[in-house]
Amino acid sequence: MRPSPPRRLSLAAPFLILLLLTLLSPPRAAAAGGSSAWVALRGAAGSRKASPAEQEGAAAGLLRRLLPFHSGSFSFQIDSKGGVCGQSSCFRISNVVDGSGKGGAEILIQGTTAVELASGLHWYLKYWCGAHISWDKTGGAQLASIPSPGSLPRVQGKGVKIERPVPWNYYQNVVTSSYSFVWWDWKRWEKEIDWMALQGINLPLAFTGQESIWQKVFKSFNVTDRDLDDFFGGPAFLAWARMGNLHGWGGPLSQNWLDQQLALQKKILSRMIELGMVPVLPSFSGNVPAIFAKLFPSANITRLGDWNTVDANPKWCCTYLLDPSDSLFIDVGQAFIRQQIKEYGDVTNIYNCDTFNENTPPTDEPAYISSLGSAIYEAMSRGNKNAVWLMQGWLFYSDAAFWKEPQMKALLHSVPIGKMIVLDLFADVKPIWKVSSQFYGVPYIWCMLHNFGGNIEMYGILDSISSGPIDARTSYNSTMIGVGMCMEGIEHNPVVYELMSEMAFHNKKVEVEDWLKTYSCRRYGQANADIEKAWRYLYHTIYNCTDGIADHNKDYIVEFPDISPSSVTYQVSKRRGMSITRNHRRFFLSEVSGILPQPHLWYSTKEAVKALELFLDAGSTFSESLTYRYDLVDLTRQCLSKLANEVYLDAISLYQKKDSHGLNAHARKFLEIIVDIDTLLAADDNFLLGPWLESAKSLAITEKERQQYEWNARTQVTMWYDNTETEQSKLHDYANKFWSGLLKSYYLPRASKYFAYLTRSLQENRSFQLEEWRKDWISYSNEWQSGKEVYAVKATGDALAIARSLYRKYLRP
Repeated sequence: MRPSPPRRLSLAAPFLILLLLTLLSPPRAAAAGGSSAWVALRGAAGSRKASPAEQEGAAAGLLRRLLPFHSGSFSFQIDSKGGVCGQSSCFRISNVVDGSGKGGAEILIQGTTAVELASGLHWYLKYWCGAHISWDKTGGAQLASIPSPGSLPRVQGKGVKIERPVPWNYYQNVVTSSYSFVWWDWKRWEKEIDWMALQGINLPLAFTGQESIWQKVFKSFNVTDRDLDDFFGGPAFLAWARMGNLHGWGGPLSQNWLDQQLALQKKILSRMIELGMVPVLPSFSGNVPAIFAKLFPSANITRLGDWNTVDANPKWCCTYLLDPSDSLFIDVGQAFIRQQIKEYGDVTNIYNCDTFNENTPPTDEPAYISSLGSAIYEAMSRGNKNAVWLMQGWLFYSDAAFWKEPQMKALLHSVPIGKMIVLDLFADVKPIWKVSSQFYGVPYIWCMLHNFGGNIEMYGILDSISSGPIDARTSYNSTMIGVGMCMEGIEHNPVVYELMSEMAFHNKKVEVEDWLKTYSCRRYGQANADIEKAWRYLYHTIYNCTDGIADHNKDYIVEFPDISPSSVTYQVSKRRGMSITRNHRRFFLSEVSGILPQPHLWYSTKEAVKALELFLDAGSTFSESLTYRYDLVDLTRQCLSKLANEVYLDAISLYQKKDSHGLNAHARKFLEIIVDIDTLLAADDNFLLGPWLESAKSLAITEKERQQYEWNARTQVTMWYDNTETEQSKLHDYANKFWSGLLKSYYLPRASKYFAYLTRSLQENRSFQLEEWRKDWISYSNEWQSGKEVYAVKATGDALAIARSLYRKYLRP
């Protein structure tokens, strides 16, 4: 097929679409979404606030970093008296009336806070200038369509005002700090905070550096640095040490790390406050060092059960929990809140605590559960009298057998209404608000979970995102007060996160197909018939998962089955059977026993290949576009990975039929696909192992730290947790990545060894030697985890040419 002739973005069409959206004023939200919610928004920030002038300066600074040549083209104004927005939060985009439009400000953006100013800037750049902004690792920004200063498109009439239907736009999962942020410096954090502001995020988690706070607090309770060496996890595993899932794994933390992260957190918080965000700080959940049991022998301290170790090794597992009913709990919790205020100032009134997340209370007696909730809140409020408890609602889904109506009510009503906010964490797939009478009157935030482990997989539920928050907000007696993004890892699927971010400003359901047409035009800088058609295919396939299964990438290349092919049932299906394992505090997915595990597949792979073909047809037009290149590489990778799944299943079937020739042919093809995908990924900077490892090492001061950080980085994306000589970690490949370098050096040898054992089994006419394979493979993995090989940090090769070649080799009908 010949590429369709390019069509330049028409500014009028997007403006008309936008105008239709914005002229429909949002209905006054009922219950928690009403005027009281907006008042509460203003009271959620601490006393350390940025003045209107400081916020206007922060918005101007963001503009300079994003568009330095347009730094004088926009004027920002905080609506401090409510003349524009009234009691709600909004932004208004209008023309600068007294400007000439030549050399001076052309567009005026007014808003409630600097977040609204940045959101207004982003909205204008998208819908008047046809620009696109995503994470650098998903192709970055397409800004070439923005006219030069002095020629910016004018806004019709008196301007356009966009109001938030609900006050909050929440961001992050408690594990995102480990899967995505762990090795970031201030330069990277500054870009992320800019991105957050542009997306309208005003309620972000701020968990960096908390170990330094804990060090000071625990020392005041006579805990030594040596005691804390065994308490804190290593840098890449801090999220799970904070939750009490593990201790010591990957550690200890050096004083350099503690000081470095505390200094970084202070910069993060200062910038968030300058932009008018309300950061969410951590609070005490009961997790204490082992020495606490000796220091306070009369305290009610229990040892938790094993969480995913291979043999319940106490060196890593079974952390200590101080019961919330104990008076010492309040003392520690209060001290932690106050120490944060001492370090950062009074920056927020909102604190996260998830004591019961995958940690079931010892009894289901409602009175007892209520007393625990009251104690947790008292610890917060003793430290900050205005404290609001923000809690993940994951437990109501993952442990639904325990958390029935009486238990939910007991916990949710253990604090005054308005002093707790619940994150409906998995609302995009399993909304709890529908089955809990809107959390029994407690305010909640509709959240999209979307990603597990920071895996790279094209996946989404665009229809759910475009309608779910609207349905929740407009439902009878709604207590919804916000929307949020709670992915475990970021920097993937930019289309999903752009639409979800926009839902913070939409009061009507978005027509996804129309939205995707403008999205693709903005993302690549111009309209193209092939690309538009390709996105229609993607919308109805990859981005239309409706089977209710949480998508954790288990493609065979990146999560190779640890099984004997002789002992499992071979069963090909389009949908993998899944079960929920609840005997660990950290929820995860596991395959149904007795069936060869099959990766999640919810769409027609043939239709996805048609989308790829259309992308390739448009290649000559977009060959220089970084956003196009990222999407092309990602889609080609997705198609090839799903093909590899089929090749693997066929290989296992041939083994079971004792067809040695067929097995070898399919094994070669599987291994060849791995090599070819690695070559493809190497052609884009955003799919490389090297940057992950180099960013880890860059934070080290000593050689010892350098080795430790690299081991942490390598281990998290591979074995993850502990293993024995013959048993892999129970979390192996949980955080798998499709990165060039990782495929060739790790996934390829693993698969190659496995197929070699299969071939030998047939040649020698004996059963598959599973334990020998495990010894061989686990030994290799542990050596790789401790390795020091250097991997590329810059792309090599022509991504378009490679994608075309691989399409012809594997996918062309």
